[in-house]
Amino acid sequence: MNSSAEALVLTGPNMLEHRRFDLPDVTADTARLRIEACGLCGTDHEQYSGHIAAPFSFIPGHEIVGIIDEIGDTAAGRWNVAAGDRVAVEVFRSCRQCEPCARGEYRRCVRNGLATMFGFVDAQIAPGLWGGYATHLHLPSDAMLLPIPDSLDPVLATVFNPLGAGIRWGATIPETKSGDVVVVLGPGIRGLCAAVAAKEAGASFVALTGLGPRDRDRLDIAHQFGVDLAIDVAVDDPTAALKRATGGLADVVVDVTAKAPAAFAQAVALARPGGTIVVAGTRGGGGAPGFEPDHLVYKELRIMGSLGVDFHAYRAAIDLLVAGRWPFADLSRRVAGFGDLSALLDTLSGADRDAIPPLHGVFSPSA
Repeated sequence: MNSSAEALVLTGPNMLEHRRFDLPDVTADTARLRIEACGLCGTDHEQYSGHIAAPFSFIPGHEIVGIIDEIGDTAAGRWNVAAGDRVAVEVFRSCRQCEPCARGEYRRCVRNGLATMFGFVDAQIAPGLWGGYATHLHLPSDAMLLPIPDSLDPVLATVFNPLGAGIRWGATIPETKSGDVVVVLGPGIRGLCAAVAAKEAGASFVALTGLGPRDRDRLDIAHQFGVDLAIDVAVDDPTAALKRATGGLADVVVDVTAKAPAAFAQAVALARPGGTIVVAGTRGGGGAPGFEPDHLVYKELRIMGSLGVDFHAYRAAIDLLVAGRWPFADLSRRVAGFGDLSALLDTLSGADRDAIPPLHGVFSPSA
């Protein structure tokens, strides 16, 4: 076994430095993961570009799947896994003792939260291996793991993260029920996952919006993921299109857009009186042009924000991937290794304007 790990450390905007780290010792209460794949999302390229900045260098990557390389006896009992098992890693950590953790709101753990989430921890904090752009990951006692069946390819398994988000945002939070009309704003992988979740929850009609030529291919395949109506908002007014198709407005609107500030006003217009709007993930700034707060009052809308996912949604996502009812394996996908990850992040962010970004970007140490 190698005595060191390789990793890409983000030292500044657009600067990934290839480094070696000593493999950490494993104690009774910890484990070490051999990373197979790490999915990429908007947070990754926003970290890389400097839009999400940090005053320290760190190893990014938080949608992590890998094999338990070594594990202590206490940790094995707590997580119910053994060396050689494939697992997914929850991005947040839980002390399992504070009041938020006891309520299941471990994203607000008083000892952890955003400060210790995988993929955004100072590389100077021992043992340094806190992110997915690496060959190995240190798993402390407060990590949370989800078993992955051997039958599920590790690259495909990284979809557990966006699909878990889709389940929470498109079904659990808005309490989507049989017969609902749902509109999802944003045709990226999380938008498609939210559409799938809505259909799985019993929605009778699902619409999905995108913007212009860059989203055309995504809108073209949307029907494969449960979408009944794909709307290019550069061509058609989404509210008018929904009314033509259904005769009314949406019970649930899920906004998963990034850097699209006008989308929130569209969400308010699309929601029926008494409807629910889920604003998922961070917006990237820009305010909400066209938004009239009085419409919230007139329609008596329920607005719900969601920062992340939760353990239950991740479990449901893994089960759904194993079931194979939806063609997630066929998504446009690009897997990058240590040498070409920067180029993939440029493509995903739009910095490379000549490249069409894949729906699913993945880092793999072996690529």
